[in-house]
Amino acid sequence: MTTIRKNRRLVLILSGALLILLIPFIAIQISNEVNWSVFDFMTAGLILLSLGIMIEIILRKVPKKVHRFALLAVLLFFFILIWAELAVEIF
Repeated sequence: MTTIRKNRRLVLILSGALLILLIPFIAIQISNEVNWSVFDFMTAGLILLSLGIMIEIILRKVPKKVHRFALLAVLLFFFILIWAELAVEIF
């Protein structure tokens, strides 16, 4: 895969993280029910950017599709677990 294509994928992943952060930002402007602080945005941004970078590393470094799929599944599972814990404190 060419470097340009790899970099385009990384830009798309990071842009996706920013778009996800726009959802609560817009919701704060519209409704009083969403109450995020700057710390909440920084935490969510750090988690989303870390997830995006780890996805990119897995896609670049793991050659076998089966291993890649397994690692991505585990990564997404832990991301959802951490996100749910921070959202509603399930543990």
